[in-house]
Amino acid sequence: MATIDLLLKKEEINDNIMKNQIAVVFDILLATSTVSSMFYNGAKEVIPVLDGEEALKKAKEQQTDDYILVGEYLGETIEGFYPPIPTLLTNRVKEKRVIFSTTNGTVALKNSWAADAVYAASMLNEETLANYLMTEYRSRDYMLVCSGSSNAFNLEDLYGAGSFIANLVQIGEKRGLSWYMTDAAIAALHFYEGNRENGETLLKASRVGESLVNKGFGDVVNYIMQKNACPVIPKLNGEVLTLVETK
Repeated sequence: MATIDLLLKKEEINDNIMKNQIAVVFDILLATSTVSSMFYNGAKEVIPVLDGEEALKKAKEQQTDDYILVGEYLGETIEGFYPPIPTLLTNRVKEKRVIFSTTNGTVALKNSWAADAVYAASMLNEETLANYLMTEYRSRDYMLVCSGSSNAFNLEDLYGAGSFIANLVQIGEKRGLSWYMTDAAIAALHFYEGNRENGETLLKASRVGESLVNKGFGDVVNYIMQKNACPVIPKLNGEVLTLVETK
């Protein structure tokens, strides 16, 4: 029987917890949603880093100039970087390698390295990714990682993880697979199911969502809630996110 577990914030990640797990990382507002969108719009690869300093170091290591810097720290765009707003990057990422720095999501991706495999998930790619995982790994154990924000829980990540769990359960049932879910995973699923009809209002009322609305980016929340609008499968290979090619 496969297990679905869930961490509420990136600070709960440790190497022992991640061993033998298939890790699925969520930063709904906005890092993993931005990853899905960037790949869908033609990015060649995404290099997640811990902070702006590491991003600049990675930039110096590049042998060609086909890269861009995208990043924020504590919600503010890093000087000299493009803002990590998916709708602003649509026409900037094609055929580019993206060096990507965020306060939480890229950190969660990098820190999950000890898992057997690490994927970036969002509502934009949830159905495609869930189907792929069920085909590739079937009854393996899954660790869903909510990035949270600076050692605090984020409502939008729980909602996104719950939506993803709903996909896993539905697909698993069709394939005759039963699940064991931890209390945290059950809580995410029921939170999503209880708020399915008012998700937009909920996410815009969250701390990060409200900040985006106040900055004039309320449309971005609507964008990231388009289920499977970016049907891509970003996987961490070493230190780089690349696309899994499917038949």
